[in-house]
Amino acid sequence: MCDSYHCSLLGPTDPNRYHMWTGWVGNDGKGGGPVITNAEAGYDWTTYPERLEKAGVSWKVYQDIGLGLTAAGSWGWTSDPFIGNYGDNSLLYFHQYQNATPGNPLADRAKTGTEVNKLGRSPDQLLTDFRRDVENGTLPRVTWLVAPEAYTEHPNWEPHNGAWYVSQVIDILASNPAIWSKMALFVTYDEEGGFFDHLVPPTPDPARSTVSTVNEIYPGGDGHPAGPYGLGIRVPMIVVSPWTRGGWVNSQTFDHTSLIRFLERRFGVTEPNITPWRRAVAGDLTSAFDFRTPNRRPVDLPDTTRFKPADLTRQPDLVPVPPADPALPRQERGVRPARALPYALHADAVADTVELRNTGRATAVFQVRPAGADPLSITVGPGRHFAEKLTAGDVEVHGPNGFYRHFRRGTSAVQVRARYDEHRDTVLLEIRNAGRGRAEVTVADRYTGHAATLSLRPGTARTSQVTAARTRGWYDVTVTSGDTVAQYAGHLENGRDSITDPLMGGLV
Repeated sequence: MCDSYHCSLLGPTDPNRYHMWTGWVGNDGKGGGPVITNAEAGYDWTTYPERLEKAGVSWKVYQDIGLGLTAAGSWGWTSDPFIGNYGDNSLLYFHQYQNATPGNPLADRAKTGTEVNKLGRSPDQLLTDFRRDVENGTLPRVTWLVAPEAYTEHPNWEPHNGAWYVSQVIDILASNPAIWSKMALFVTYDEEGGFFDHLVPPTPDPARSTVSTVNEIYPGGDGHPAGPYGLGIRVPMIVVSPWTRGGWVNSQTFDHTSLIRFLERRFGVTEPNITPWRRAVAGDLTSAFDFRTPNRRPVDLPDTTRFKPADLTRQPDLVPVPPADPALPRQERGVRPARALPYALHADAVADTVELRNTGRATAVFQVRPAGADPLSITVGPGRHFAEKLTAGDVEVHGPNGFYRHFRRGTSAVQVRARYDEHRDTVLLEIRNAGRGRAEVTVADRYTGHAATLSLRPGTARTSQVTAARTRGWYDVTVTSGDTVAQYAGHLENGRDSITDPLMGGLV
């Protein structure tokens, strides 16, 4: 499972059209401009499948054609949720595909599909073309599969429909060992299902970014105010391959362009319409894989036969019924193995300034939340730093993979800075008394429950070592002196794979 932001090859087919996604597209001079709605008015810029075609990389969209992949057939989106493509073959909103006729690769690879409406609407027929190409060893090198509405797991459709559909795709791929041994399947979503997510998506601020934000700021117009595009809501993403097996979690920041970036790395076909800020902030998905040690053991997946839809009729939207005795849901107990991440982030408070540093290999967006003021989005590239003056005496700092800082400026003159000893999985807290009187300081480790008290004379400093070896790099420590507080939490990256947060998993 990956943490991704509107990350979509089982899903929408183009990097530039997602559910209410906003961004500047088409900088290749072919009808470019800001797209901020789902107007689907018809576009002309070059799509990534066209770049694959030009480079000689085979590709295809697998779908059901519904009542037709033309305007008359609503581009495959029909009132019958068990046929068609739910309008998610985004290539059909481009003029070059709309005007393509049989014999043209754009038509043959993006405007064909099954016709289950003529075969009794049987779900078993939905993947006929895909199954045939896998069996014959003629599967293109890049493929997109687009499901009908009833299988998309949108709120008014039972998740078991989607589970059955995805299981069919995996079973088909696994039926040909030659294909299974060198494939990667990306199962993606464009919505979060209505579940609460406390993480605010990263957004660019030209005044607070060490990397270029060109084409990431909407200038305003057509009744819409100016503002940053940034990433969308966080959505799930599952990667299935011999190099990702084992229940691994990857919490690097990704978005819908990450899939295109992955294909760039695999085939060397560059997509020029991805902005510099987005390339810096979002990864290319390679960190989700372990290409050195593929997992070739047979897969024993649960049977989904009983999940195949039997009632092929549209269902009304389900109205949630609040429980009579409401209670917050509990986090599933336990941890998962987690991939190593390219982050090494730092945030310290010095007087009225928050100092942000990035000593890692990937750009990160810090969200700085001063009490009583608007949150600030600050982008810091590798090897760079940024200082933000604050008027509030209480501030939180959030970053990727659970990075968290909380600073409350009080009357104490104690100052704290954190640094890392990655080789020993240790956080080093340099605590200094800059005042004129003795300072009593408490250092509390939330993971161990241990608290130590230090007494510092004026002008002296002590270094407190917080080991994170037992928790595989996870730390959460608070330094308190009177009404002054400095809390440091997150994960210490050392280049090795780790686990998900044991505190969140109820193991601490």
